[in-house]
Amino acid sequence: MKTIETHSHFRDLYDYLELNKMNFLEEWQGKIKLDPHDRFKEKVTENGQLMYELISHKILNKTIENQLEELAFIVAHERVAANINIGDFVYNVNIGRSILVKYILNSGVTPLIMNETICSVNELFDHFCYNAVTKYTEIKNDELQEKKLFINQSHKDKLAILGQMSSSFVHEFRNPLTSIIGFNKLLRNEYPNLKYLDIIEMELDQLKFRITQFLHTSKMDIVGESKRMVNIKLLIEDILQFLYPSFADVDIKITLMLDDNLQVEANKDELKQVFVNVLMNSVDALRQKEKPREIKVSAENSFEEEIKVTIANNGPAIPLSVRETIFEPFFTTKDLGTGIGLYVCRNIIEKHNGSLDCLSNDQETTFLINLPMKTL
Repeated sequence: MKTIETHSHFRDLYDYLELNKMNFLEEWQGKIKLDPHDRFKEKVTENGQLMYELISHKILNKTIENQLEELAFIVAHERVAANINIGDFVYNVNIGRSILVKYILNSGVTPLIMNETICSVNELFDHFCYNAVTKYTEIKNDELQEKKLFINQSHKDKLAILGQMSSSFVHEFRNPLTSIIGFNKLLRNEYPNLKYLDIIEMELDQLKFRITQFLHTSKMDIVGESKRMVNIKLLIEDILQFLYPSFADVDIKITLMLDDNLQVEANKDELKQVFVNVLMNSVDALRQKEKPREIKVSAENSFEEEIKVTIANNGPAIPLSVRETIFEPFFTTKDLGTGIGLYVCRNIIEKHNGSLDCLSNDQETTFLINLPMKTL
């Protein structure tokens, strides 16, 4: 408990600080950092004066903690509205602390009173700064979340409009394409030795594949087979045979490590679309490097009820900044790319309760596809 004599010393210190209040504010204003565009510049000075008065009242053993916290919250809102670096605020607070401590040291009070006061002042300044910065961070985070929600909603709206446009276009395009595919099959039956029919069929299949991608992007159901048991090894081998001309054109060595009897319950056409897209991306990547060019395809039962499929190539590394966005719709690094391939692939795999990821370094780029043994 403070004695009457101790109270007297604290009163002397309070009177000293009151007498030097204007000198303190003048010295503090000469050292603080103020942005010329800060629309709360006048409030900075007012807040500094309020802080000084609250601290001096604390010296008289008055309760100021609630008022100090209220001031911290007010300052936090002002700093957010001013859109000024919070570092300037912290700097200005600590400048005020240093000057106030200097005045206390020059007050002539006893060492005991001086030491107790400086400890109390530092604690109050720390408390004030902590509350202000914490509130500032909370407000900024709330604003950021609101902006993210707005951006995401705008993005979804644009995708919805684009999806409607693309699906309308694709359906108009799909009808004549179906007729062409049909007539090409008739030609094959009537003229089995006619040149270039294989090439025409392959190109038509590729075109059909691209149309299917757009239908997936527009989130429309594709009329086709339902889910059934699919043998992963047989499916991949069938795809590799279909894509053989592309591999031969770029002189790519294919290495297979496929376990037998790996089956998933899935839409076969959709899985085929995923594997074809990833493999063709690998082919495009390998066009950019010198020989040797290699693609490794493996499929194994990594866990008791999960199949792990990896498609790796020794092409150029994908930069980290690109890896973070390659699964976003309409992002592409290709001059003639649509930017929907990997987006659709991930959607398909996730629809089958699996995952699709990418790892890349200077030696190898790998796409990892994990699928549950049963997805229904």
